[in-house]
Amino acid sequence: MSANKLALIRYKTIDNCLRQRHRKWTLNDLIEKVADTLYELEGIHNGISKRSIQGDIQLMRSDKLGYNAPIIVLDRKYYSYADPDYSISNSPITQVDMEKMKDAVSVLKHMNGFSYFEEISDIIARLESNLSKSEGAEKSVIQIEGNKLLRGLEWITPIHKAIREEIPLLMSYKSFKAKDAKDGIYYPYLLKEYRNRWFVICKPKKGATLITLALDRIQEVQEMAKAGFVAYKGVDFERYYADTIGVTKSERDRAQRVILEIDAYNAPYVETKPIHSSQEVLEKKENGNILIRIDVVLNFELERELLGFGDSIKILSPARLQSRINSRLKKAWQQYVEKK
Repeated sequence: MSANKLALIRYKTIDNCLRQRHRKWTLNDLIEKVADTLYELEGIHNGISKRSIQGDIQLMRSDKLGYNAPIIVLDRKYYSYADPDYSISNSPITQVDMEKMKDAVSVLKHMNGFSYFEEISDIIARLESNLSKSEGAEKSVIQIEGNKLLRGLEWITPIHKAIREEIPLLMSYKSFKAKDAKDGIYYPYLLKEYRNRWFVICKPKKGATLITLALDRIQEVQEMAKAGFVAYKGVDFERYYADTIGVTKSERDRAQRVILEIDAYNAPYVETKPIHSSQEVLEKKENGNILIRIDVVLNFELERELLGFGDSIKILSPARLQSRINSRLKKAWQQYVEKK
């Protein structure tokens, strides 16, 4: 269990003690009670230090955790709440706010499954603790697409750290075509997610251009000396994929004007769920069809996106993309033609 979750257990135990007005609580009493609770809930048998409990009390008194607990010391010995009705579980928000926060927690729990920020599990634990009260378990009413079989998610946290702190990485990577993994030193610049699959945009130490590595093909990651990191000049990584569907892109690629005709049945769908953020409706025809424009890099993911529309879409330009889609449709058709 993470340190923050253990801290939450300690806070709640101290809170439960101080709410019991019929008893006087010394610091040693609180230490003993917290130690017993940690053993009972988590099997931790090495106790808790006096310094930790004193630190917990100071944090509960402060606004750092949002508690501002009115903890006082009586007779220079006994700990208590100045307000007999106070509890860290008390919430000043309305029931409507509570329901909205529960929905938010439900969404966060889906994100927690990725474990790419370890702290998120601690945030969820605190939110659930404050929101659940004694209502019991609630049924899940929100589902977010995910794939528990995906590999490589364990590399998100170390790579994210390396990007933020500018640390070179020694990574062992095995491409789909390679028989064996190869080790190399990389300078990571950006993490990118596309359809539940994660990628890192980086530059090999022995290379001159950016490359994209799939995290599910990485076999090992090790930090190198921070002093060896080389920043990449001339690229705004915040906007690097603004003109791209998917992750297949090089620095030299530029967005192309793509004109598409969507049939009447799918037109409302495409209008309400644009293919790309650059989408613009150029014309609405009498038969219900629409012409749209998107400005995107021509890549494999774009082709897959367009092929997914089947016979409900027609590529009008550019000719290069039109030719590519035509070729792939012919190959697909050949899969169903009986061989004589």
